[in-house]
Parts: sequence; C-alpha cells; structure tokens
Amino acid sequence: MVIAVVALILGILLGGFILIPRTLSKSAQVEKVDSSNTRKKEPRLCNKAEISLHDKRTDCWIIIKGKVYDVTSYVEVHPGGDAILSHAGGDATEGFYGPQHASLVYDMVDEFYIGDLEQ
Repeated sequence: MVIAVVALILGILLGGFILIPRTLSKSAQVEKVDSSNTRKKEPRLCNKAEISLHDKRTDCWIIIKGKVYDVTSYVEVHPGGDAILSHAGGDATEGFYGPQHASLVYDMVDEFYIGDLEQ
C-alpha cells in the first residue's frame, strides 16, 4: 500500500515536470509571435523636416543611408553613451559606419527601421 502511494506521488510529480515546461514554452511562443506582429508596421516616407522634430533623448530618430530609424528605446542602452544623440533628428550615416561599431550593429539596426527618407 505504501509503495502504491509513493509511486502515485512520484507519478504526479514527474508528470508535472514534463507537462509544465511544455505549457510554459507554448505560451511563451504565442507571446513571442504576438509581440512580433505588433512591432512590424508598414514602412513610411519621412521628410527631413519631420525627422528633425525627433531630436531628443525621449524621441530620437536618425537617418542611415536614406533609411529612417526610431532608436528612442535604444538611446539609454547605447554603449557609446550620448554619442547617438549627436545625430538625433538628422543623418547618422557617417557615425554609424565608423570604426567604433562592430558588424553586429548592422543587423541589429533593422529592428528600429520605420521608413525611408523622402527624396
């Protein structure tokens, strides 16, 4: 009788360890898919006058090779400190392609893309 109770308890515990991680990973996948869908917006055309209005730490857009990026959420974690703000609201192409940036940054910037510079 004692063996049957111990076996039942172990079965319940092991079942919990197997089922709980699967449930958590499925909900995490759903959350990940949902958040990626809300982040993607249709690219827009922006003119220099509009971009120049976004020149603050709390609202920072930059232009890199004719593409516009909203880097507001990145300003506080930028490894170069406030250097990113020297190009806020303007063209940051030269600074972006400087020797201080690792090649990783070229892939990372795509997550901040919001549109193209109007010619």
